[in-house]
Amino acid sequence: MKLLHIDSSITGEHSVSRQLTASIVAAITTSDPSLSTIRRDLAADPLGHLDLGALPGDGSPAAIESAAVLEEFLAADIVVIGAPMYNFTLPTQLKAWIDRILVAGRTFRYTADGPEGLAGGKRVIVAISRGGFYGAGTPSVALEHLETYLTGVFAFIGIVPEFVIAEGIAVGPDQRANAIAQADEAILALAA
Repeated sequence: MKLLHIDSSITGEHSVSRQLTASIVAAITTSDPSLSTIRRDLAADPLGHLDLGALPGDGSPAAIESAAVLEEFLAADIVVIGAPMYNFTLPTQLKAWIDRILVAGRTFRYTADGPEGLAGGKRVIVAISRGGFYGAGTPSVALEHLETYLTGVFAFIGIVPEFVIAEGIAVGPDQRANAIAQADEAILALAA
C-alpha cells in the first residue's frame, strides 16, 4: 500500500498543518509499517499554475509533470494533505496540485445522469489549520471556503475526505496549543 503526503503551507517549521500531517503520517505508518510513503512539498517544489501547456497529452515538460502528479495520486491508497486556510480558502500551491488531479476520464467522467467520480476507494485525510474560528456555529462560518471546497472537490471524484481541524491558532498561544491538542486527539482516533 502507498501513502501520499502533501504539504502546502508556506510557513515552514511554524506551520500547524505541517505538524498535523506529520502526526497523521506517523500514526498511520506506526499502525501499518508496510506502507510506502511519498512526500510532495508544494511550497518547496511548487507546481506552476495550470495553463494550456500543462494539460495532458502534448508532451511538453509541464504536461509530463502534470501526468506524473496525476499518476502519483492515482497510485496512492491513502492521501494525507496539509491545507492551511489562507484568506478564507486554500493556498494557490494546493490549488495547482488539485488542478492536476481533476482530469476528465481519469478521476471523473460526465454521464447522462451527471458527473461520476472515478477515484473512489482512496482514503483522503486533510489537516486544516485556521487562524480564526470558521466552523459551524461561528460568526465567520460564511467565510469558510477551504473545508467546503475540498469536500466538494473530492466528492466530485468519488472520495469522502476526512478532516482534522486546528482552529483559532492565531488567537493566542493558549488557543493554539489547545487547537493542536484537540487535533492530536482526532488523529489518534483516525489511526485507530
